[in-house]
Amino acid sequence: MRDIVNQCVEPMEDKVLLLEEGRPGPEAVREALDTLGLSHLKLASAQVTALLDMFADGITPVSEGLVTALLRICEAHRKFLLALAGVLDQPRAAIPAPARTTGTSPQPEPAETAGPAEADALAEPALAEPVVDENDPDQPKATAPEDAEKQAEHAAQASKQSITSIRVPTERLDNLIALVGKLMVTFAVLSQSGTRGATLSASTLAELDTVITGLQTQVDAIRLVPLRQIFLPMNRLVQSLAQKMQKKVRFTISGDELALDKSIVECLNEPLVHLLRNALDHGLEPPEERAAAGKDETGNVQLSAWRKGDTAFVEVSDNGRGINAARVRAKAEERGLIEPGAELSEDETIQFILSSGFSTAEKVTDVSGRGVGMDAVANAVRATLGGDIKIANLPGGGSAFTLSIPLSRSVNEGIVDALVCRVGPETLILPSRDVLEIFAPHEADVVALPDGGETVSVRGQIYHLLRLCRHLGLDETCADVTRGLIVTVRMGEVSAALLVDEVLRQQQVVVTGFTVPVQEIYGLPILGFGMMGESDALVLDIEKLLGSLSGA
Repeated sequence: MRDIVNQCVEPMEDKVLLLEEGRPGPEAVREALDTLGLSHLKLASAQVTALLDMFADGITPVSEGLVTALLRICEAHRKFLLALAGVLDQPRAAIPAPARTTGTSPQPEPAETAGPAEADALAEPALAEPVVDENDPDQPKATAPEDAEKQAEHAAQASKQSITSIRVPTERLDNLIALVGKLMVTFAVLSQSGTRGATLSASTLAELDTVITGLQTQVDAIRLVPLRQIFLPMNRLVQSLAQKMQKKVRFTISGDELALDKSIVECLNEPLVHLLRNALDHGLEPPEERAAAGKDETGNVQLSAWRKGDTAFVEVSDNGRGINAARVRAKAEERGLIEPGAELSEDETIQFILSSGFSTAEKVTDVSGRGVGMDAVANAVRATLGGDIKIANLPGGGSAFTLSIPLSRSVNEGIVDALVCRVGPETLILPSRDVLEIFAPHEADVVALPDGGETVSVRGQIYHLLRLCRHLGLDETCADVTRGLIVTVRMGEVSAALLVDEVLRQQQVVVTGFTVPVQEIYGLPILGFGMMGESDALVLDIEKLLGSLSGA
């Protein structure tokens, strides 16, 4: 009977073990759940049912913990069937380590009355001498030395092949980044020490710089997360929305193997949800409308990602009705965004969808048209990720929303490239990712405005001029604009020209936050504290600085 039960359970275990090989698809997961009888469970909680559906549909990735849990279910099936047959062995108490004699052996005390050491000995199977009954067919046979050596060799090879990835806790990553930061500060101190560091040769400093660069590269690589983690759950979202709106959709994903920084992947989730909602609600037509237009009743929605240089692109496209440029233009003229009769191309016109509060929905639904339009997506991409979004109508119908995201890490994550400037008596740090160029102005380039503001012309482009000394309340040591430098910065679509007294150098700095809410207390656009070695400085928050400028 034991052999029969094992023959019935072994196929279950094989189905589960197949999930550990490569990246199993939803079909393999469903087949394993069907074999274990988990596909038709009647559960009182709809949330638990949804969890099983997400696992069956491939939304929840297969992990080592899930495979272990499924194998335990297989073992539970085996024990249940053996109990039904009346051949299930009762658990036997562990035998103490001392050797047994032919006489009567003392019985071990119960675990409740045993001391800590004795309880550990009873609970640890390795300390007990196994009982081998040569007449019991279920007992394992003795293994020859040659076979044991081969098995050990195979196990060693298998263990080497299976250890291909390591899970690293976020706390350890943060500690590693902090250590890299301290190492960089030490390097800055040594490199700026002048004659005091004469004992250190140039080759030693160069080697230290190489080590720091390699360590930082490894830290950045550890932080990379594949887009698959947020792409796969989108399948469930699209299917549920299509069923709710009674539309037929074919959802495809490509480029989900692209790995980006953890902070970028986390910030992409909400914009993609909104774009997919709009693609299903506004983009795809109902099946009867598509059939009347000679289209396939099942519409296509594609979520794709790719990388080009230092920029990642994520695109949501559909083969629906596209965007009505004439309707968008009429709405824009109605809101005063453009002058009637202004010449605009179709691509320029449909970009007005990204304006604040802009919506072409005729009726409010629980999917779209609720006042939170595409401007929410644009703000998330431009302000949080420092990227941009472009909208285009596709030939033959349909539309595409393309997000372009720079792969440089955000400023408040530790090590950043920075521009060190002198503003009055203070030294300030500008993140290099926000800097466009450095310009030496002439007096004729600056124009005073009636409201007291100033503008400056930089290579034919007009920028709002912001004197950092006056804006930050510092002592102005140089009022002559021609004796300073203009640093043009941009965050999203907002740009400005910052007047500084001197640009000292460009280097990597370690940005740390304040232990007290300095920004809220003083209302200053300060992002954090930048450590450069012997001379540290404050880091300007370009986003907050330009935000206050545009608000004014």
